[in-house]
Amino acid sequence: MQKTVAIGSLCLANPVFLAPMAGITNLPMRLMARACGASLTFTEMVSVNGLTREGRKSFELLKTVPDDRPIGMQLFGDEAEMLAEAARLVEGYGELIDINMGCPVRKVVGTGAGSALLKDPQKVAGIIRAVRGATKLPFTVKIRTGWAAGDETFLEIGRIAQEEGCDAVTLHPRSRSQMFDGKADWSRIAELKQALTIPVIGSGDLFSAHDVKRMLDETGCDAVMIARGAMGNPWIFREALKLLEGSEASEPSVAERYAVAKRHLELFIEQEGERVALLEMRKHLSWYSKGVPGAAQFRAAVNAIDTLPKLIETMENFFHG
Repeated sequence: MQKTVAIGSLCLANPVFLAPMAGITNLPMRLMARACGASLTFTEMVSVNGLTREGRKSFELLKTVPDDRPIGMQLFGDEAEMLAEAARLVEGYGELIDINMGCPVRKVVGTGAGSALLKDPQKVAGIIRAVRGATKLPFTVKIRTGWAAGDETFLEIGRIAQEEGCDAVTLHPRSRSQMFDGKADWSRIAELKQALTIPVIGSGDLFSAHDVKRMLDETGCDAVMIARGAMGNPWIFREALKLLEGSEASEPSVAERYAVAKRHLELFIEQEGERVALLEMRKHLSWYSKGVPGAAQFRAAVNAIDTLPKLIETMENFFHG
């Protein structure tokens, strides 16, 4: 039986979520994850600077449709007042607000946002207090273990988040200095779960349905958030839910890979137009083709294609080959 998850006033149908990923988790990607059972998805990271300066592009990142609800809106910034103002501005666009305190990318940490905040727990406390005072929506934060290995602030920041009114905390158990190298230390998720009474969501190195079940079993976390493991692989949600219900997971056939990749392309065309669809699907097709014979040649061919009919023809030949 699927376990529901409550985050504040939000009740989610199962504990398997799609993580926010910049440049990846746009509306078409989220709809693919939804079709396979993800109970919660997130927008790409949205800059509070963009939102508070009425940046049209920033608000476009919040675009959604009824089939993509409930949705979490992930904000990033480093000033409490601006984050609170952004929370007020986006309140009508979704069901949950998440503050990114884990992104390790230089462009983000260079502004003092993302995982740079892990160096200053008191600053984190001020941000959470301000945002909590600005919105009644369910409110979460996403963190890493700390700025550098051995400099671990995640338990302190988790307790602060709980005390200041967060409804859940997501932990990716790597330090900022690790980026995505090495192995995510899931035992840290178990530690955080033991320390808090609010829900803890686990993230990091979830590349198969069995990984999802193992993280839930080993750490006792309330839900998991799948990131890179969902790229070109929306079936991970369906198969994880099967395993959690006691059924066997099965790999998608090549024919199913084609059907789903084609649907993903159609959604891009509907939502963004043909030019964006062509450019965006190049990277998604490189993920959809993983493990299929001839994938390397297919990726090289796809990246050189500049018309939609040619892209569709190349997809058909590869997947039906």
